[in-house]
Amino acid sequence: MPVPSFTLKQRPPSASDLAELRALIGWRNPELELIEQSIEQSLFWVTAYQGNHLVAAGRVIGDSSMYFYVQDVIVHPKHQGLGLGQRIMESIEAFLSSTCQSGATVGLLSVKGKEGFYERFGYSVREGESLGFGMCKFL
Repeated sequence: MPVPSFTLKQRPPSASDLAELRALIGWRNPELELIEQSIEQSLFWVTAYQGNHLVAAGRVIGDSSMYFYVQDVIVHPKHQGLGLGQRIMESIEAFLSSTCQSGATVGLLSVKGKEGFYERFGYSVREGESLGFGMCKFL
């Protein structure tokens, strides 16, 4: 069986395509207008397409100086296990390496059970002792 071909692009997806991809993996979506605003405010995007269909995405958000956050690393369920997440993160890491200055902090929130994937890129689980536990609030 041939391996499907994917095209990586360093550009944002449409809000509707991103909402559809998020929904496929069980993430809730706010209104499309809010998704559009969030897309526009991102520092960096990498997307993967099979033909014209968005099958994976990832982005970096932050203040462009001290703080950067890896966000929305998503792979379509039918295309998981093919290395797309790896390729998305490699693009994100290349952006961060060329952008971040010494002293910057890069963070992310991992889906439970996916911590090992991010550890391969040098990220550490916050154990709570030295940095405190991570927290979030959904509105």
